[in-house]
Parts: sequence; structure tokens; C-alpha cells
Amino acid sequence: MKQDLLKGSMILLLSVLCAIACKKTAELPTNPAPSGNNQKDTALAVTPVVPYPITPTPECEYAPNYGDSIVYPEPTTSGDYYVYPQNNLGISGTYLSWPEGLVLDSKSGAIDLTQSETGARYSVAFVKSGTTDTCMSQLIVAGAAYMDSVYVLSQSDSTSKPYFNADPNAPPVCVGNQGQGCKFDYNNFAHNQGIEVDQKTGFIDLQKTMQNHAFGLIPLNGATLLTTIYYQLNDNSNFANQKIQLKMMYYNRKSDIPSGTLVTVADNIFNTLNYLLLSKGPKPRPPLIIIVRQN
Repeated sequence: MKQDLLKGSMILLLSVLCAIACKKTAELPTNPAPSGNNQKDTALAVTPVVPYPITPTPECEYAPNYGDSIVYPEPTTSGDYYVYPQNNLGISGTYLSWPEGLVLDSKSGAIDLTQSETGARYSVAFVKSGTTDTCMSQLIVAGAAYMDSVYVLSQSDSTSKPYFNADPNAPPVCVGNQGQGCKFDYNNFAHNQGIEVDQKTGFIDLQKTMQNHAFGLIPLNGATLLTTIYYQLNDNSNFANQKIQLKMMYYNRKSDIPSGTLVTVADNIFNTLNYLLLSKGPKPRPPLIIIVRQN
């Protein structure tokens, strides 16, 4: 009798171990071999991350020139949309840009506007081979952006509005929305997270966003939400598909916000209003929208 029980237990144990082993084998990750067919990945020599130069060379003949101070992404039938420098042809050197967000080929200076973060101001530089001169120019990639800000709902401060082409004082692109008009959150990506976006203007209703429980039924201090607003603009971009990622945070009171966060927000507001680069170092995006219930 004991031998039969022992034999049965051994069979049961072996069955369990076999099941576990089979399950682990099925869950082993597989690493697909690189396809090598993505020409964009293999052809684009992305600019290295280097510190912003202490002494850039002003009025240098090799400063990258893209034909205008502002460039627009445009729709394409296939692939991405690029713009190219109109100078430095045949001259060996390295292209650089600041802040992060511009997808720039370090060898040719080609900019992939489809993949770059739009609605931002960049410094683009060229260093000729054999020299140390950082020849620099500024370039605006057209599109929509939101300013880093703190919104206090108890003071009726409940609407975050986009600005366009890195200029918060320029007339809004979507005023009137005649004809086809602008489209924001046209795929309801942000809406499905509870974020209330006016699909014609891009205005974000922060009060309704809170009522939609975007941060949960009982939001806690520091609750964070990342979203992406997909949009098309009725301007020289010809309704090209664009997007901007937003970081949203919640605090009960303004005094609950960490001082370092407030300093960063204040710096970004100052730089935006004064047409300066948002950052000469780390990536400044995504914009930070802080919602505060009470002052």
C-alpha cells in the first residue's frame, strides 16, 4: 500500500515539474533577427548628443541654411518628409542640433520633419572638418505646442491653449477654422484617457478633465499622466499628420508642488515668451501641465 502511494506521489510530482518546465519553455523570449530593410534606420546618421558650445561662431558662412527660418512638415505618399541645407554642399563636416527632438543627419544635415518634434525652436550647427568653429543658425519647425504652466482651478484658470510655430504671441493658426479647418485629437487618443480636448482649437478643458477622473477617482499629489495629442493644421503643413506628447500632473495645492519643479516651469515660460531655446542641454519635451485644485 505504501509503495503504491509513493509511486503515485512520484508520478504526480513528475507531472507538475514537467508542466512547469513546458510553461517556462513556452515563455522564453525570442529575439527576432534584424530585418535590415528599414532604410531610414540604416541611412540616417543621427546627430550625437554633445554639449551646447560655449562660444559658437556668429555670422559664420557655414551656418546651416534651410532656405527659411521656419520649415513645415508635409504629407507624403510614402516614407517621411525631409528638408536639406542649401549650403555646405560637398563640404565635409558634422551637423549638430539643440535641444533634443530634431531628427538630424549628422553627415548631410537632412532633417526628418515627420519624426522630429514640431512646434519648437532649434539651434542647428555645422562644424567643418579640420576646424573647431561651430557655425550656428536657428530654425523653427512649425507646429503646435503647449506651454509649461501651473493651472489653479479655484481661480478659474482651467484652459490650456496651444501656441504655434514657437511663437506664443503669434495669431492662432486655427482661428475661425474656415473650410476643412484644424483637427486636434482626431483619433480620440487623449479623449479616451479622460482628457477633454476641443477638436477644432486644441484647447484643453482642465476642469472637465478632472471631472472625467483622468487621474483616478481620488487623485493624489504628484499623480502623473502622459498623453499624446494627434493633430492636423490648416497652414503650410497641408494637414500633415503631427503629434505632441504632454505630461500632466495633479496637486491639491500649489504649495504641494516641489520647488524644483516650479523653477523648471518658470524657466521654460521665460524662455518661451522671450523666443529662446527651451533647453541647451537635456530634452525639454514633453510640455508639463500641472493642475492644482486650490491655491
